[in-house]
Amino acid sequence: MRERAKDGEESDDEFRTRLRGFLTEHHPGRRPKEPAERLAWQKAWLATLYDAGYAGPSWPREYGGMDLSFARQVVYQEEYARARVPGPLGTGLGIAAPTLLAYGTAEQQERFLRPMLRGDTVWAQGYSEPEAGSDLPALRTSARREGGGPDDPGAEYVVNGQKVWNSAADIADILFTLVRTGPPGSRQEGISYLLIDAHAPGVTVRPLRDLTGDAHFCEIFLSDVRVPVADRIGAENGGWPLVRTSLGHERAAGAMNQAARYRRVLDELTELARERGATADPLVRDRLADFEIRVSIMRLTGMRTIADIIAKGEPGPASSTSRLFIAVFEQDLHEFALDLLGPYGILGRRDPHAVQRGRWVWGFLRTRASTIGAGTAEIQRNTIAEQVLGLPRDPSMPTAERTR
Repeated sequence: MRERAKDGEESDDEFRTRLRGFLTEHHPGRRPKEPAERLAWQKAWLATLYDAGYAGPSWPREYGGMDLSFARQVVYQEEYARARVPGPLGTGLGIAAPTLLAYGTAEQQERFLRPMLRGDTVWAQGYSEPEAGSDLPALRTSARREGGGPDDPGAEYVVNGQKVWNSAADIADILFTLVRTGPPGSRQEGISYLLIDAHAPGVTVRPLRDLTGDAHFCEIFLSDVRVPVADRIGAENGGWPLVRTSLGHERAAGAMNQAARYRRVLDELTELARERGATADPLVRDRLADFEIRVSIMRLTGMRTIADIIAKGEPGPASSTSRLFIAVFEQDLHEFALDLLGPYGILGRRDPHAVQRGRWVWGFLRTRASTIGAGTAEIQRNTIAEQVLGLPRDPSMPTAERTR
């Protein structure tokens, strides 16, 4: 039976206690090493959350969510990070779901949202392309409509092109993808938002190995992939406003989740400094104090963003500030961790002499991409300057909005 406690029936502290008890009692145990086992482990955990009524803190109840108040969402993220339980699979929950809720038809919402939240289907983003990353309106993946008009349920799109830097595409069931349905050169006026079956004929996914030795990203090849018009979100050639919704919510969700996670990581980094006898050094103490301040700022910014979403329905361009802040913070923190490790900072996870199984070295390598993914730091600074501060547009950049 799904637990359902309405706001007002218990205090925030009682909710925290109840949630902490559930996460402790139902903790899924250690993360399996084998990819297939790990995927099954994560799906089982998401199903456990959903079936017990603890999934989707911000989601409407009609789609299986908790519909929590602002204060409860903050508590949820804090306790979830504290419990060290598996996070969501793919990128659908924080990006595609808000887009479906805002722009999807009732049939699309009923068809896609519950399986996504329960972990029965895994979603991956298909935005960036080899020649259209930060300048996303320049994308070239084409979708040619056949068999009827733009609203004919019997019509299909035939999709051809390539996507790259796609997280979780190797385990995805559905790709939420941007395609060009307008003529070449139409930029954002000719973009549509399609949901593509990742297992459909013509879809090829290839993992890309990164600095850590793992494959966190993929490239996707689309060759004459047929997609029903019914799987388009929003109007034909009207996908660009949906992109802004998607990426704004991605950055908003990331801000709160990362704040809760880095609260724990910073405590662990402080303990590492203590174990290595470095906390007596005033320069080390100064850096740790700086990180403490920045984690607090991250948390407060995440709370403000959630409040804006609740009040206005959208996080707005200010979400770019939190995205940039977190990206730089991640890199600074792991660079400092390697300074603490000294010579041990060159030992990877498989070296028997690595400190804490090489986790800080792995984090350093992994966060090299933080200022590239989900919008480069340079593009985020332009967005903040132009859309938040109202400064003149950078004349060296395309006139259309830029995002990734």
